[in-house]
Amino acid sequence: MYTFTKEERLCNKRLIDGLFHGGSSFLCYPFKASWQAATQPQKFPVQIVFSVSKRRFKHAVDRNLIKRRIREAYRLNKQAQLYTPLIDAGKQIILSVGYIGKEIADYDLMEKKMLKLLIQLSTDVIK
Repeated sequence: MYTFTKEERLCNKRLIDGLFHGGSSFLCYPFKASWQAATQPQKFPVQIVFSVSKRRFKHAVDRNLIKRRIREAYRLNKQAQLYTPLIDAGKQIILSVGYIGKEIADYDLMEKKMLKLLIQLSTDVIK
């Protein structure tokens, strides 16, 4: 239930390119979410990629810390807030979550904002 497997990660460069060029996006500070309806059937309702700017966070240690916190917040909240509404609606999406904050936020703030992002995303997709 609270897992994040390899099949849930978005690795296909062609799909990522298409997502950034033709997908919808919205801001939920400190995150920017871009999403697009999946064209091919996939095992999970959502395939996701996380990104943190190398320009803003020079040290890999900082980028990795931020990505770890984002992944954990997503992993714990995805089932109730995102998967259930998408499965009920019969939809599948690909998703990108970019961190656009200027400093490293603590986990509590990231989890609260991730929850808000997932709720907003599920309402946008189901519309």
